[in-house]
Amino acid sequence: MDQSTESAAANRIDPEFAALPLRELADAALQRAADLGAQHADFRAEVVRGQRIRLSDARLQTTMDADDLGLAVRVVVDGTWGFAAAVDLTPEAAAAAAEQAIDVARIAAPIAAERIELADEPGHGEVAWVSSYVTDPFDVSVSDKIALLQQWSQQLLSRDGVDHVDAALQAVKECKFYCDGATTAIQQRVRLHPEITAVALSPDGRFETMRTLAPPAGRGYEYLTGTGWDFSAELAELPGMLAEKMAAPSVQAGRYDLVIHPSNLWLTIHESIGHATELDRALGYEAAYAGTSFATPDKLGSLQYGSPVMHITGDRTAEHGLSTVGYDDEGVAAQSWDLIAGGVLTGYQLDRRIARSTGLGRSNGCAFADSPGHMPLQRMANVSLQPAAGGPSVEELIAGVEHGIYIAGDKSWSIDMQRYNFQFTGQRFYKIESGRLAGQLRDVAYQAVTTDFWNSMEAVGGPQTYLLAGAFNCGKGQPSQVAPVSHGCPAVVMRGIRILNTAEEAA
Repeated sequence: MDQSTESAAANRIDPEFAALPLRELADAALQRAADLGAQHADFRAEVVRGQRIRLSDARLQTTMDADDLGLAVRVVVDGTWGFAAAVDLTPEAAAAAAEQAIDVARIAAPIAAERIELADEPGHGEVAWVSSYVTDPFDVSVSDKIALLQQWSQQLLSRDGVDHVDAALQAVKECKFYCDGATTAIQQRVRLHPEITAVALSPDGRFETMRTLAPPAGRGYEYLTGTGWDFSAELAELPGMLAEKMAAPSVQAGRYDLVIHPSNLWLTIHESIGHATELDRALGYEAAYAGTSFATPDKLGSLQYGSPVMHITGDRTAEHGLSTVGYDDEGVAAQSWDLIAGGVLTGYQLDRRIARSTGLGRSNGCAFADSPGHMPLQRMANVSLQPAAGGPSVEELIAGVEHGIYIAGDKSWSIDMQRYNFQFTGQRFYKIESGRLAGQLRDVAYQAVTTDFWNSMEAVGGPQTYLLAGAFNCGKGQPSQVAPVSHGCPAVVMRGIRILNTAEEAA
């Protein structure tokens, strides 16, 4: 990052956060840790601001604002972790947290299972980074946000066949200061998650829902008013699609070729690739929350994860990505790397401890803590399937399918504790006959084994089909932490996938 970019980023940091005595706090903590014998120490100060607004049928149901503010000190003493946090942002509290972290490490040393060593990371000096957005969502009044959600809700409620509408908006602003002596990074990022769901009821008590496909994004308030997504156009189409879904026939179970839109496929990537290529999970360090992984290190370089058209990257640099940062919570600069190339497993997601212990070299920047009260964990990057240069459009992919189903939008999912056997549903399903869409279907779920599914991928769409979707609430660890993460992908063609009828399965 050049000097002018650094200066511009520094000037956009929230002035209240920037005015805190951040460097003084870090100096007090790091000096105290060094005085007490720490071989490594790092310091974080954070303010995480969250806001949730929820409406039902254009009537306000919930508004919630929450701030999480504090500092954290992490140390390594004679090969053992120590960690402590505090809410008082004073040099005395920072030094006391360092002392507590040292005490934790020394108490834990006799029962430590292994020696902690961190992979080297070049020092980056004093740096600043701000995510890509125009309007801070917290600069917009709550009343204006409620009014926009009401407008969208009323637009849907005014249409025939729409009985109820749920509307919600979640916003997060994260300000973070990190210092380990070699790198001092101040960062700020914002993210938004809008969600609008229309509900239709039938006289016999059956109901169907249709939700917008707009993904959560690392964007500012401009995302809701025309930059990045055309909400007006999608809301205008929603009632007609919902009515068609209500009248649609239930799917006949069997084998189908699938064309999957990225608004659905992102979640399959998250569960069957994103979690499976977290190296701490593959090594068995992470097992209590969502299990381990079938993609173990002995398979690195040999596992045919998918077909030759499969190219998966881990990326902390993608513009508007939910897990995009300038530097992670270990001072590692953001980067992009291959996880799967030509369908073969070629890499993992790493933090500095795992990188060193496995001999895989430098960390690729996957350490993150969701609050100042938590120690960083190895967390997921933006894990994405790359499009084919000059590749086909969605319409062209559909045209190549004789008997199949087109799937868009995510809904429910299930996967086993090794990220291997799974089942996913969706928001919208269309029958494909002789290369054309032939009306909607209901009650569709696709089921597969991870490697069978990805090896069935015959074609990936071009860049014009690519979408960066994701979630705010990826869970991991004990005690649990949540992290935002995006997954980009194009539309794809999958051959011969097993389709279940969820209504029959439920019965």
